[in-house]
Amino acid sequence: MRRVIISTLKDWKLEKKHKVLLLRGARQVGKTFIVRELAKDFDHFLEVNFEKNPDIRNFFDQNLDPDRICTYLAAYYGIPIIDGKTLLFFDEIQSCPKAIESLRFFYESKPGLHVIAAGSLLEFALEDLTSWGVGRIRSVYMYPMSFDEFLLANNEDALIELKKNASAVNPLDAVFHEKLKDYLKRFLMIGGMPEAIKTYIGNSSDINSVQNVLSDITISYNDDFAKYKSRAPILRLREVMGSVVKQSGGKYIYSKAGPLSNPAQAKEALDLLEMAGLVYKVYHTSGQGIPLGSEVNYKVFKALLHDNGIFQQLSGLRLSELLMANNVDMLNKGNIAEAFAGVEILKYANALEKRQLYYWHREKRGSTAEVDYLIEQQGQVVPVEIKSGSTGKMQSLNLFIEEKKSSKGIRISLENFSQYGKITVIPLYAVSNLFQ
Repeated sequence: MRRVIISTLKDWKLEKKHKVLLLRGARQVGKTFIVRELAKDFDHFLEVNFEKNPDIRNFFDQNLDPDRICTYLAAYYGIPIIDGKTLLFFDEIQSCPKAIESLRFFYESKPGLHVIAAGSLLEFALEDLTSWGVGRIRSVYMYPMSFDEFLLANNEDALIELKKNASAVNPLDAVFHEKLKDYLKRFLMIGGMPEAIKTYIGNSSDINSVQNVLSDITISYNDDFAKYKSRAPILRLREVMGSVVKQSGGKYIYSKAGPLSNPAQAKEALDLLEMAGLVYKVYHTSGQGIPLGSEVNYKVFKALLHDNGIFQQLSGLRLSELLMANNVDMLNKGNIAEAFAGVEILKYANALEKRQLYYWHREKRGSTAEVDYLIEQQGQVVPVEIKSGSTGKMQSLNLFIEEKKSSKGIRISLENFSQYGKITVIPLYAVSNLFQ
């Protein structure tokens, strides 16, 4: 399972003066796996899991001196901790707040040692700490696997290269275009959770096995909600997460979350799901210029689920049924094309930055217009419209270009690479081409 983020971690390893790394992302997106992959480049690897070995927390109760902590850990595990040769990995670190506090001292006292920390629901622990090392710790953001990584898992390196080099003046051959659309359909059903993809490839494309894995992951998320219960009831969190699926493609309205939640409660629950990395918000902005976040209306937003496979699970759609549907019918179910494109934009962002998604909406009497996403390219605001098929009007896109005097717009659909005046058409399977 090749992950693109490994290059970011390897660059960090080679830095002469490196900060402690904090790997952030939702549960089961592959954080532990990628650290173990990086560990192959070290002479020694010491993995400390604070949930599996709770006794280790005692090492952080006396004081937060890194030298003493390393001496104890080396003796406990029988693994040497040597600057430049050992990768020290604190997993599930949210279970030991004192260990989180110690990270800044590792940077100051042991700058030659490579230290990575990760954990599920880590954001909740960070919120409760008044100081945990800002300026001494580098955050790296991790998401479910992207479509390009799905292709890598299927050993389609050459197909990725063809896609990368395609353009409006050099569209893909029809054979490769159809092959990529077929892969895209499968990815939309399976999603980017590493276990689901691994199961799909390892079980000769058995879609029923994937359905079981996705069901297990969904149940594990529901079990995680028990850890939030001091903040919000479990049933309310489930209800609000389900409402993200139901309201996909449109402005999220708290009052429509469900019967268990009033607007204030729904807001609280949605914020918790966002902190857990399960939901991403897409904020409305005027799109007047860069930065896009300068004119945001934080009261108006859409909400996306973090993975399209989990999206299908919560939608109650059977993967076997989707497999039989044609591409357009499948993408029209729950606005999956728009949700997929938004999450893909996040996945291809710089792993060292927490990217925010934006969209544009205008309401006037007799004239409503909306552009699904706004992105920045070379210092310009570029409108991006998502279409589930290969046809459709581009009124909102053209309106935005005219009003904002934009030099170009992008339409993402099932069409091959092409051009319509100022509007560049990119296939839905080629969202990564936006960031080349």
